[in-house]
Amino acid sequence: MPHSSASADALVRIPSGRRSLSESDTPIALGPLDGRYRGAVSPLVDYLSEAALNRDRIAVEVEWLIQLTSDSVLPGTKPLSAEQQNQLRSLVTEFDADSVAELGELEKTTVHDVKAVEYYIGRRLAEIGIEDLKPLVHFACTSEDINNLSYALGIKGAVENVWLPAARELSTKLHAMSEANREVPMLSRTHGQPATPSTLGKELAVLAHRLDRQLKRIEATEYLGKINGATGTYAAHYAAVPEADWQQVSRRFVEGLGLSWNPLTTQIESHDWQAELYADIARFNRILHNLCTDIWSYISIGYFRQIPVPGATGSSTMPHKVNPIRFENAEANLEISSALLDTLASTLVTSRWQRDLTDSSSQRNIGVAFGHSVLAIGNVLGGLGRLDTAQEVLAADLDHNWEVLGEAIQTVMRAEAIAGVPGMDDPYERLKDLTRGQRVDAERMREFVSGLGLSAAAEERLQALTPASYIGIATTLVDHLSD
Repeated sequence: MPHSSASADALVRIPSGRRSLSESDTPIALGPLDGRYRGAVSPLVDYLSEAALNRDRIAVEVEWLIQLTSDSVLPGTKPLSAEQQNQLRSLVTEFDADSVAELGELEKTTVHDVKAVEYYIGRRLAEIGIEDLKPLVHFACTSEDINNLSYALGIKGAVENVWLPAARELSTKLHAMSEANREVPMLSRTHGQPATPSTLGKELAVLAHRLDRQLKRIEATEYLGKINGATGTYAAHYAAVPEADWQQVSRRFVEGLGLSWNPLTTQIESHDWQAELYADIARFNRILHNLCTDIWSYISIGYFRQIPVPGATGSSTMPHKVNPIRFENAEANLEISSALLDTLASTLVTSRWQRDLTDSSSQRNIGVAFGHSVLAIGNVLGGLGRLDTAQEVLAADLDHNWEVLGEAIQTVMRAEAIAGVPGMDDPYERLKDLTRGQRVDAERMREFVSGLGLSAAAEERLQALTPASYIGIATTLVDHLSD
């Protein structure tokens, strides 16, 4: 139904004629990783940005040229001097914003990113005094020979120098918290209901142990690479130089880059190692997500107090609030990261026949997937660093739930029955009648125990038992973190 002119005039109107932010002289980030969260993820730029990819492409092309000449693989070539090699490698070490801009201009003409890199290197050979070697730049290579190695180098660098250090710092923090709280008794909650007690340290250790297992898998990642031509057959190589052992040349080159040689590929390296890595990191993310939801829940019931950040605001209207926002932010970022990693893993393992281009667009989002994971790890570290264990709250919760000793009592009664103590019939049912859905205090529980007819030793053990002491060997289980 149309608005009347009066009601239409009352509507709040967005001003028209606004300036276009897309045309700003200072580029404005579209996504949060390059905007709001840039500081938290900036180390990844050195490995997983488009600029870093191009720098790695130049590195691969330069090293390929150096190896071809050093080994005199092609008739008529001779090894480059140390100075010439250093000058070539300076294209990598001195790569900067001007280099990025020049490559961008070249790509406008080539409409091909790897070809732009080839031309970029070719321009500089005359300055080094080796212009005659221009035909050796990108010799017998398909673009994917350069790309797969460049991506492998960038991902390896990001994992080893950014992601793993952050994840290890988180693991160290969790180990310390587990140790500090190993003897702090805590009411467990299976299905959200009061259950057999544990210790806060042991429960944190469970999560730390799970994360550590994934770290070991990620640390053992094998980064594969190939350089074998347009369909992985070395056809162009042997057409040009049939007497060379091109498989050996290829293997020596790939392994010289610090990667593992893949001997059997199509035009592309099959990306299976990437899918394996992304699955492991996604699993780490999901375990960390579980930690976030547990810690969030412990905060909500008062087991942890949050230490306020001076000057910070928890709510725009409720000044008393200290919200667990770091854990909530981490949950969201872990979900985004895992979704992207899942997509990458499923997409990259499939390529139609000898090559399609789905991997090209996909791999450009690797940095985004890693970025959200790194951001989340930082969020969790920040959140854990501002927690204080409220031991009095945990103690009060235990003292309010004496019914959790029902498990211990009925199990002792079963053992007594096996030992021939009379009157131990139906232990589970008797405890069920006493405790199911009911609160039982210390006096009522001890009165019940005294009337069971247990052996003196068994009764003494049970009368001394409290919810806070009914923790089995939880305190020593934390030791497994150092296995």
